[in-house]
Amino acid sequence: MFRHVVLLRFVPETTDDQKAAIIDALRQLPAQIPELRDYRAGIDAGLAETNFDLAVVADVDDEAAYVVYRDHEAHQQVIRELIAPILAERAAVQYQAGPPLA
Repeated sequence: MFRHVVLLRFVPETTDDQKAAIIDALRQLPAQIPELRDYRAGIDAGLAETNFDLAVVADVDDEAAYVVYRDHEAHQQVIRELIAPILAERAAVQYQAGPPLA
């Protein structure tokens, strides 16, 4: 399993409605991108001021499947139309996911 994790920080004036629209759009992606094996996203619970605003975890079979997801038009449309206009900062990592550490 190959895993992609992304953290997004939005500009301060971002509304709850904008965040909800992103989550709603992301929830549609697994039906459009068959390479996604598991796909989860959530808004930060607000327990620490320094946290990012939204996290996405995408599991795919391998690096090639990740590239298909990354470049898929439906995914790019969510980024272009909903995320990019309010994005302040992004952090991401991709790695070969193994068994749990504990």
